[in-house]
Amino acid sequence: MNKRQFLGNSAKLAAALTLPMSASSPLMAQAGQYNEINPPQSTANPDKIEVLEYFWFGCPHCFAFEPAINEWAASKPDDVDFVRHAPPLNRGWTAHSEAFYSAEALGITDKMFDELFNAIHRERKQLRDRKSISKWVAGLGIDVDEDKMFETMKSFAVNAKIRQAMQVASASRVNAVPTVVVNGKYLSTVSMAGGHEQLISLMNDLIEKERAEA
Repeated sequence: MNKRQFLGNSAKLAAALTLPMSASSPLMAQAGQYNEINPPQSTANPDKIEVLEYFWFGCPHCFAFEPAINEWAASKPDDVDFVRHAPPLNRGWTAHSEAFYSAEALGITDKMFDELFNAIHRERKQLRDRKSISKWVAGLGIDVDEDKMFETMKSFAVNAKIRQAMQVASASRVNAVPTVVVNGKYLSTVSMAGGHEQLISLMNDLIEKERAEA
């Protein structure tokens, strides 16, 4: 799902996301399936190959991609780290970004992540602001009450995480979700790769490329 200001202007969005392709890349047969990020972005752990997913809880395309990337993450190689970022590429996404980083801060990501996706897309709950999300989290029975969640969502620490995610996304020219970045160097999306399974396969190819170069 693209940023609101890019809706209806897909041609310009595609142009903005197009980065130079290295002529020496062994994946030239897949030209157009990914973009090289120039300059490459740093990763959280340089000793691991990082796969970073940018997402938004309100995005139906992200929700549809979750089964595929969750299955991959469950059996990923030991030398690969899987990281998620939830930058609010649109101002209306901010509460969902706050919910994600608050869950990380409170240590409840595993208990909340899938449930929030399901609540929004399957149960059609209107969870669009701090108050409604905090009340919903309190009803999960995970020892985080409404006040605690609300205060965490508006905290300086969560706001700092969001600013950092936005900076990294901007540096990588991320303008749509879901987007996957491999080791800070290669960016792709479901549409660029040609489908969910194709994106997973491409991720694995790029991981192998990074492993071979290391």
